[in-house]
Amino acid sequence: MKIVIAGGGRIGLQLATVMLEKHHDVSLIEKDKYACQLIADKLDAKVICGNSTNISVLETSGLRGADCFMAVTGSDQDNLVACQLAQNHFRVKKVIAKANDPHNINTFKLLGVETVVSDTEIITGLLEQEADTEETYLVATLNRGKAEIFSTHIDADDAVAELPLKSITFPKETLIISVIRKGILTIPNGETVLMPGDEVVAVCTRKNSKQLRKILTEKKF
Repeated sequence: MKIVIAGGGRIGLQLATVMLEKHHDVSLIEKDKYACQLIADKLDAKVICGNSTNISVLETSGLRGADCFMAVTGSDQDNLVACQLAQNHFRVKKVIAKANDPHNINTFKLLGVETVVSDTEIITGLLEQEADTEETYLVATLNRGKAEIFSTHIDADDAVAELPLKSITFPKETLIISVIRKGILTIPNGETVLMPGDEVVAVCTRKNSKQLRKILTEKKF
């Protein structure tokens, strides 16, 4: 998985370290030259010295074609602008922003950045979850990261395709809360059959997230 992180402070360094340990391709953007040198000495990652709100800097980081972009600088304004550029100019599908001031979370979301968090532990866990599977999309975290809502599309070769929900063994503390089929949202019950093309939205505790994602995305063969 190719990940670009904006911000080389404590959080950015922590995220980069975790992702490198998981053998992902990591690029990190930091505008302070001295910090860049220290980071380059510590990490086996591409380090770009520049402002993450600058399109040419983002281009140099390899953001075009990246799987995930994280903006975790100390400036909420920079994080917002960088995320908007990542989404709208570079078409990155997974964009996550850190709001240093929790009061700015709603502003981020109103301006198009859907995944916004304010706690370092939640960010780390969130990025780990995003790296675990590219077939699901995290919609929101709940209860300070202890639970989450995510969505996934059902493909014809998925093991759960054409099965009623009542026949699928789901882990405890998980719930399928909606099924969107051809643009129409329904609240499912045990008789609901998952069909190819459906978008399934689920809620679960963080500890059961990985197992639930695997059940919904596992292939038949």
